[in-house]
Amino acid sequence: MTQRRAVSPDTVVIALLVGSAFVMILNETIMSVALPALIVDLDVTAATAQWLTSGFLLTMAVVIPMTGALLQRFPARGVYLGSMATFCLGTLLAALAPGFPVLLAARVVQACGTAVMVPLLMTTIMTLVPVEKRGQTMGTISIVIAVAPAVGPTLSGLILGSLGWRWMFWIVLPIALAALAAGARWLRITLEQRRTTPVDVVSVPLSALAFAGLVFGLSLFGQSATGHPGIPAWVPISVGAVAMVLFVLRQIRLQRDDGALLDLRPFTYGRFTVSLTLVVLGFMALFGAIIMLPLYVQDVLGRSALIAGLIGLPGGLLMGVAGPFVGRAYDRHGARTLVIPGSLLLCAALWGFATLAADSPIWEVIGLQTVMMVGLSMMFTPLMTDALGALPESLYSHGSAILTTLQQVAGAAGTALFIMVMTTNSRSGGAPDLPGVRAAFTVAAVVAVVAVGAAFFTGRRPAPADVAPVH
Repeated sequence: MTQRRAVSPDTVVIALLVGSAFVMILNETIMSVALPALIVDLDVTAATAQWLTSGFLLTMAVVIPMTGALLQRFPARGVYLGSMATFCLGTLLAALAPGFPVLLAARVVQACGTAVMVPLLMTTIMTLVPVEKRGQTMGTISIVIAVAPAVGPTLSGLILGSLGWRWMFWIVLPIALAALAAGARWLRITLEQRRTTPVDVVSVPLSALAFAGLVFGLSLFGQSATGHPGIPAWVPISVGAVAMVLFVLRQIRLQRDDGALLDLRPFTYGRFTVSLTLVVLGFMALFGAIIMLPLYVQDVLGRSALIAGLIGLPGGLLMGVAGPFVGRAYDRHGARTLVIPGSLLLCAALWGFATLAADSPIWEVIGLQTVMMVGLSMMFTPLMTDALGALPESLYSHGSAILTTLQQVAGAAGTALFIMVMTTNSRSGGAPDLPGVRAAFTVAAVVAVVAVGAAFFTGRRPAPADVAPVH
């Protein structure tokens, strides 16, 4: 008789966190394909409807910087249950929303819960998993951080093809409630808690102004390029930049006594900074493609929203499958062996997108998107593992918060940059057309060239736990 191997409690914890984070991050981009239906059903303009995605991103950028301090002041189990309960409440409100204001408020509530989950997941993995297996385990995070946003438009297209937009929330709600119940029953995490000082009351509004101002300003660039300026983009960006300088200066002073809201000492570790830079460039390309490809498929090729959503499915699924294998390769060979070829694949795919025509076959678009996702899968897992692996355990939560925050800023920056380039190069009054789409993908390809150069500065071997900071 064969004896069953007992499942490790740590494995159960990580699996539960990965599943929860996937469901929550999926909502970041699930609304993108649904916007045309929402514009008609809720009787709002396109610029107004876009805030269902932008508002989610904006809230994430405001809340995530606070999670480092949160995880060091409260038990991880309580943080998880609070995060999941908040997300469930927001999902229920969205499903029942009688109009646009309530739906937007529900999206903000969803984002408050989502913002905490990925830093909690990263910090847990770095704490529970031995150094020699971190790459393999961190590979599962790529399913959450990169695959979930890529699959969001696909799921949205499938639901809208046969059901109404409210079902995007009704389908997610029971899954989220099941995760909440499972967490209450089985989740036991012991993370380092060393902060007993109260949260700095000055840092909180500075953080909110800094990150909200930057993300909000970047999101306005696309609107200003289409001839609907509203608030000038430079106003919130200037406010955000000034608040960011003040926030950084205050954190540097507070972290001397371990009282910072967001400890910035991870930046003193060279491997963390290099890996973070490459993650930011990769997310700019990813979110730019998530925005540009549906516009190209629907407005240039004339295909349906369902087809536009399905375009990303093969690459997203392949990225999820590849994550653990890429993680094992990192454990053996380090980041550089994977990141250099991954950045080259990303660069090649984006240059391929820049050559698409008005009659390009759909299989070519799917092929290029799949190549791009394979390249990103070879980058994200090694880079995130190398970045956090270079830090001491006391900085895991803050390193995770920095990494996740800048992913949101990079997503907003990539979206704003590519939309602005597309609209200013469009020959149809700012509407998506072939010249505009090609120009946007050309800029994305140039960003990828920079990533290729930076890839040569990544570590040759997996990051040891005792890497010294750069002074």
